[in-house]
Amino acid sequence: MKWAFFVFVGLYAVALFLLAVGTFGWFGQERDPLSGVFLMPLGLPWTIIADRLGFGGWLTAVLAPAINAAILYAIWKR
Repeated sequence: MKWAFFVFVGLYAVALFLLAVGTFGWFGQERDPLSGVFLMPLGLPWTIIADRLGFGGWLTAVLAPAINAAILYAIWKR
């Protein structure tokens, strides 16, 4: 379970970095409105639930994978 947690956190960090690069145009990249697409599958099912409740947006997409990371951490420590 420790490996699953660390792999998930690593993927989360990479997805956040790609979001920042695409949003702000770092390293000469064009601004891309779909740069946060890699956060969507990491935050499932919380992104879908938040969207249906009317809380969709970039903040939800950024924070939803943190819920899954917390769940993996709790399972690992239990």
